[in-house]
Amino acid sequence: MNAAKTLLNFVLLGTLLGVLVASWVGPNYLGWYNETPLATQTMCNLPEVIRNVTTDLIHYQTIGAGVGALVFLVLGVLFVMRANRKAKDLGAPPPAAPQTAP
Repeated sequence: MNAAKTLLNFVLLGTLLGVLVASWVGPNYLGWYNETPLATQTMCNLPEVIRNVTTDLIHYQTIGAGVGALVFLVLGVLFVMRANRKAKDLGAPPPAAPQTAP
């Protein structure tokens, strides 16, 4: 159970960091991507542009959350494996299984 809690904490931390990075980088990227070339003037449907940019930002935040969760899941697995190996090398007995009453 302790390993599952550790992995869950790593996944949640990775998800949060992924969303934060996407929220920080996303607006700059979207501004650059939607900029008109050579400073030409354009006529556009502003509500549609706002909807598209907002949708793109949420999309990138979702991708960032998924990538962060996956990366930190891998890091969490490595952390748990290292902790188990360290405990085994120190000769610590494994945790006892819970006893059930008959």
